[in-house]
Amino acid sequence: MCHNHDILKSNNKDLQQIEKQWDRRNFLTKTSMGLGALALGSLLNTEKAFGAVNKSSSADAVLKAYNKNRLGLPHHMPKAKRIVYLFQSGGPSQLDMFDYKPKLKDMFGKDLPPSVRQGQRLTGMSAEQTVFPIAPSIMNFKQYGESRAWVSELMPYTAEVVDDLCFIKSMQTDAINHDPAITFMQTGNQLPGRPSIGSWLSYGLGSDNENLPTFITLITKNMGGQPLYSRLWGNGFLPTEHQGVQFRSGKDPVLYLSDPENYDGTDRRKMLDYLGKLNGIQHDAYGDPEINARMAQYEMAFRMQTSVPEVTDMSDEPDYIFDMYGEDSRDPGTYAANCLMARKLLEKDVKFVQLYHQGWDQHIGCPGGVRAQCKRTDQANAALIKDLKQRGMLEDTLVIWGGEFGRTVYSQGQLTPENYGRDHHPKAYTMWMAGAGVKPGFIYGETDDFSYNVVKDPVHVHDFHATLLHLFGIDHERLIFKHQGRRFRLTDVHGHVVKDLLT
Repeated sequence: MCHNHDILKSNNKDLQQIEKQWDRRNFLTKTSMGLGALALGSLLNTEKAFGAVNKSSSADAVLKAYNKNRLGLPHHMPKAKRIVYLFQSGGPSQLDMFDYKPKLKDMFGKDLPPSVRQGQRLTGMSAEQTVFPIAPSIMNFKQYGESRAWVSELMPYTAEVVDDLCFIKSMQTDAINHDPAITFMQTGNQLPGRPSIGSWLSYGLGSDNENLPTFITLITKNMGGQPLYSRLWGNGFLPTEHQGVQFRSGKDPVLYLSDPENYDGTDRRKMLDYLGKLNGIQHDAYGDPEINARMAQYEMAFRMQTSVPEVTDMSDEPDYIFDMYGEDSRDPGTYAANCLMARKLLEKDVKFVQLYHQGWDQHIGCPGGVRAQCKRTDQANAALIKDLKQRGMLEDTLVIWGGEFGRTVYSQGQLTPENYGRDHHPKAYTMWMAGAGVKPGFIYGETDDFSYNVVKDPVHVHDFHATLLHLFGIDHERLIFKHQGRRFRLTDVHGHVVKDLLT
């Protein structure tokens, strides 16, 4: 009988195709993809998303409602509902902004002791130096607020909100060059290909607004500096609907969103309906979850044709808001305008808004370069904190400011009393957070007298990511995605929650 079956199969191409489609591997693949489609349906159901329940409900009821999420998330009651990450690309100089080191004033030009350097890795730009002359900051520092936080003269507006900020002065990273360091800060790994933070949150918690993407990116226009790549807000190996969507300044904030000439919304609706039927047939045949993901993106784009023009329209903002963010806020695409846009997106319950601002890479002319950057960003940073606070949003919005690493205390290149350059420094730098669940007016960590080594309470990038996820109610060890036979997470196999930062 088996012999006759083999003969029949060899002469019947249809039977061969059926057996090929329904062998054990394909059966398991297709049934698992069907579960993926069910998961997608859950993801698109905004009633199950974080934030869709009444905040006046009891804690148990709220957590129970949240836990309808397809992944059983959050794992515990979240403090944060949304996040804006103000990423300062290039490596801001903590020595000239926040990490005040008065003892350096008497050490101008002296060689940094080898006992401080401890044989640490140097960049190719400093590796040939035989001496490492100390360059004290020429900026004046003062203490502000009840927290008595040290802030330089370059940031008068930030000085006004220090009691809302939680400073981390002991950040550490593994990377010493820009691209791997930025990739590490944004994805938890130095190598490209991993999902970004926003994609992990989108995958884990879903959306709170069905008419806008969960994860939106804004980039300051015309800044130059170290290049930024779309993979920094990419979904990696997560389903494609979790990638970040870049909003641009200008007539079309999202490319290819507008209808072509002589084509209206009714035409697009019909096209999507027919396309959905065709893709449904394709999904039934192959079970590829990316078919559903792509259709979800098409439907989102259709809804965004109405929602994006509304949210990007600044005409309803009063003059006092523009004055608070600074004159640049009236110029779309500037850092100040993007900070104001971020607030509008957060008001619409976009879960993750990522701002990128380039130009912090001061290898030469550090004082002038940092001064110019602070002038572009300081007022808008503080305005965003004040604006969120006056709207009652800061209590459940997490604000993050920081770059990929810090700068060295020694000068790279020529050193004069008024001018110096600073190289990359991964072992000690400053970031700050504000809002949902973090201690306001709090300073955590400490560096040595040279801002070169952490001497108290180090915080690694993996720890930072674990803490961020914790604020959203997620146990970083349990937010996992299986890919190519391995279980991946944002923090890889590292990281711990820095509970001292939390309220």
